Amino acid sequence: IQTYTADTLTLPVRNGQFRASGPWKNLYLYDLYQTSYTPWEWHEDLADYARKLGITFFSTPFDETAVDFLEKTIHPPFYKVASFEINHIPLLKRIAQTGKPVFLSTGLASVEDLEEALATLRDNGCKDIVLLKCVSAYPADPAGFNLKSLLSLKKYNPLVGLSDHSLSSAIVMGAIVLGACLVEKHFVLSRKSDAIDSSFSIEPKEFADMVKDGKILHKGLGRSAIEISEQEMRQRKFRRSIYVSAPIKQGEAFTDQNIKVVRPHFGLHPRYWDKVLGQKAKRDLAPGHPLNAQDVAI
Repeated sequence: IQTYTADTLTLPVRNGQFRASGPWKNLYLYDLYQTSYTPWEWHEDLADYARKLGITFFSTPFDETAVDFLEKTIHPPFYKVASFEINHIPLLKRIAQTGKPVFLSTGLASVEDLEEALATLRDNGCKDIVLLKCVSAYPADPAGFNLKSLLSLKKYNPLVGLSDHSLSSAIVMGAIVLGACLVEKHFVLSRKSDAIDSSFSIEPKEFADMVKDGKILHKGLGRSAIEISEQEMRQRKFRRSIYVSAPIKQGEAFTDQNIKVVRPHFGLHPRYWDKVLGQKAKRDLAPGHPLNAQDVAI
């Protein structure tokens, strides 16, 4: 979840500078956050309920008071830093001082922003970080994700992931292929609801399908070695090899009329085809016999 209040995020000022954008363009920032925040008194009950369901409960704090509150109440195992907070150096320091792992979202960040944020976290006690590729648009257009930048993020930090505001699971699958170890998606029971994030959140069936496909894909990635898999080895016998296709008498020459390259793979490898043609048979051979070195007088 997210832990903030309107007063910890912005000022109650209503002019053009404080106007929201995207799905909330008709609202001022203060009014948006006043509407969307999760009451702090709900946190402990939500955390207890999540634990009963076997769900790991944590939060994205937006200022130092939120971190202090979370540390005293729900004791989260790690923290998320929102993209818009990557330049909030005092917040990063306070989160790092807890010594807990951090998921750092990198939407809107320049290289300088990223380097400063990482240095701040590491210099203040944070040892474990996951950098999340993010496009801070709501919803995000898949065409503008530049997912290959995950490979560049790995140069700054070995663990990378994805914070995705698109309505497709395709971006998630692509990120997994490129090494994402963690995926974040906005989730809502129904996009028809009036939830503040509903327009760019996915529904239960979509979420379940994404998780299922993601796990299958991750399991299938394997390793970079070019090798025959265990399940393929059982099919290897159905490759082609050289077989006798017509009766051959001892001393008779092998031709394309009495031998063939066919399935299965119990005879000589097809690479020997040209070498075998014109050679003489050492013995009588019947159709269906897998040709082997002992049959050929070379």
